[in-house]
Amino acid sequence: MKDARAIALELLQDVLQRGRPLDEVLATNADLPGLEARDRAFARLLTATVLRRLGQIDAAIDARLERPLPANRNIVRDILRLGVAQIALLGLAPHAAVHTSVELVGHGGQAGMKGLVNAVLRRIAEGGPIPPEDPEHLNVPMWLWQDWETAYGAETAGAIALAHLTEAPLDITLKSPADAETWAERLGAEILPTGTLRRAAGGDVTALPGFTDGAWWVQDAAAALPTRMLGDVSGQRIVDLCAAPGGKTAQMAAAGAQVTAVDISKKRLERLSENMERLGLAVDTIAIDAAKWTPDKPFDAVLLDAPCSSTGTLRRHPDIAWNKTPADVAKLKIVQDRLLAAALTLVKPGGLVVYATCSLQPGEGAERIAALLASGAAVERAPVTVDDLPDLAEAITPEGDLRTLPCHWAARGGMDGFFAARLRRLP
Repeated sequence: MKDARAIALELLQDVLQRGRPLDEVLATNADLPGLEARDRAFARLLTATVLRRLGQIDAAIDARLERPLPANRNIVRDILRLGVAQIALLGLAPHAAVHTSVELVGHGGQAGMKGLVNAVLRRIAEGGPIPPEDPEHLNVPMWLWQDWETAYGAETAGAIALAHLTEAPLDITLKSPADAETWAERLGAEILPTGTLRRAAGGDVTALPGFTDGAWWVQDAAAALPTRMLGDVSGQRIVDLCAAPGGKTAQMAAAGAQVTAVDISKKRLERLSENMERLGLAVDTIAIDAAKWTPDKPFDAVLLDAPCSSTGTLRRHPDIAWNKTPADVAKLKIVQDRLLAAALTLVKPGGLVVYATCSLQPGEGAERIAALLASGAAVERAPVTVDDLPDLAEAITPEGDLRTLPCHWAARGGMDGFFAARLRRLP
């Protein structure tokens, strides 16, 4: 039976060498469920630590190699990465990290590299700390850093990068916000100014009070904001485009809206339906490409949480930094424009459209809205104000859009990076 370190190596290889999402490999790894809970948690922690600190770790390895590793030795580099993480970042006993890493090299068919792995990791153990947290040059791919520096300035870009080195807390949205104080006490959580409950990450979410009863769902504090930009939705007919897994759908349904959830993926919609069933919320679901859908009559409002690079969620998904490229963003912008145009056809004149993405890249946020307005589309911006989002004035742009950053509310644990714009369809 494989141990936690061997499984962590498999996970890391799947993410870095095969480009698979971390969530996917965690869910599908055949050996992970067979570990004890503590070992499963260690495998996840070890993998995530490498991904969060990949730049620092690689710099430490390269400084201790006499010559660069050949490209076909990627498994050796991944084993070294796991070893460095254990010694320099997780504080585990160096001798155990060195010994188990050397064993992994042998099992991985790289027995001839045992001496190199042993030497490098011993140098790590004896050579003091690894390079410092220098976000500009180490833990962020250069294309991401350049985008952030251009958009937000070097100081804020550095704060964003540093925020990504820390695991995100567990944020909870209540079905009945009026019960916040009761649930905060039961869950050992803090009530954030926006009403989200926040507690430390870790543990089995499904075992927490209220989960099985459908009293709440997990949703980052920033992800809960776009629906608030629609105002009072009680009694309104609203369509949620690209709706799965359904956090925003649940918010609107719980607030009394008649929600139609649309998603191109039937499988993802099934998951949404399961979530709604647990929460006791009734919504209609339609599996279709939203850009090709023509409903019988227009809706009062549209929420479009568009597919994006998800670079605002690196605290939760550190693999994204290394598996997304500028080419991905370029392709997604085409999809976003297509869906935005479709959203306008689904809303009645005078109705609102909220466009949102969990991306930090300006090309997937403000630039998409600017392009839409410049195209002459029958739509105008309906600016967001501090009355819409109290205690988040720093997240409202001069144009009246929402732009949260991972470094916002840093003392409270930060939040995901989100962009959202509120638009009104003209007659």
